[in-house]
Amino acid sequence: VPVAAGDVVKKGQAVVIVSAMKMEPTLTAPFDGLVTKVNVAEGDKVMPGDILVDIEKNTPAEEAA
Repeated sequence: VPVAAGDVVKKGQAVVIVSAMKMEPTLTAPFDGLVTKVNVAEGDKVMPGDILVDIEKNTPAEEAA
C-alpha cells in the first residue's frame, strides 16, 4: 500500500498493489483527491467489492488553488 491517510493523490497514481494468482495488478486513483482512510494492510485478504482506500475528491476550487 504505497499511500497513507492524509496523502494527496493524482488521477492514475498507484494506491494499492494486489497480489492475485501470481499477478500483481496496480489499482490507481480514479481522480485527484485526498486519501482519507486506508482500509487494508499488507498481507490482508480482500474480496471483489471491498473498499481498499477511501479518497475524497478535490472540489473544483481546490484544484484551482
